[in-house]
Amino acid sequence: MSVDVGERLRHVRTLHGLSQRGLAKRAGVTNSTISLIESNQMNPSVGALKRILDGVPIGLSEFFAIEPERPRRVFYRAEELTEIGKGPISYRQVGDSLFGRALQILKERYEPGADTGRVPLVHDGEEGGIVLSGRLEVTVDDERRILGPGDAYYFESRRPHRFRCVGGAPCEIISACTPPTF
Repeated sequence: MSVDVGERLRHVRTLHGLSQRGLAKRAGVTNSTISLIESNQMNPSVGALKRILDGVPIGLSEFFAIEPERPRRVFYRAEELTEIGKGPISYRQVGDSLFGRALQILKERYEPGADTGRVPLVHDGEEGGIVLSGRLEVTVDDERRILGPGDAYYFESRRPHRFRCVGGAPCEIISACTPPTF
């Protein structure tokens, strides 16, 4: 049986009303460390995890004993989507917690010029999306395309990738990724 330490940490942190930055400060680690663990890009040692959990505070045994609550909710109104983005990129997630879920669905909005960054994203899983409005430049490995309304993408997320809104209008997308990585 495999335990998703990253998603479990995110669940415990949000359950206790802590931001990544707040938990990092309490635990004496960088907020990028918390982010990397929660996105499963870093596996902490037992000692490092204990130090982080002391910042919550919660013990290791309690942390690993938590059973994910299986979401029963089926429908979400537009205003009930959970904002998990910041700045010129909005990521509105279906559901407030993905703990115990295998799929993440997002309504994304990129303001003109918004970019996921010069360093390409890389993580486990697969992702895909459909452009609803605007124009989105998608780069996967060395392939680059500008997608418009109705165009779509789908790829293995371990391939380096980047997204950028091109043109003068915002770009909106519906996307999904598995496993949840945000």
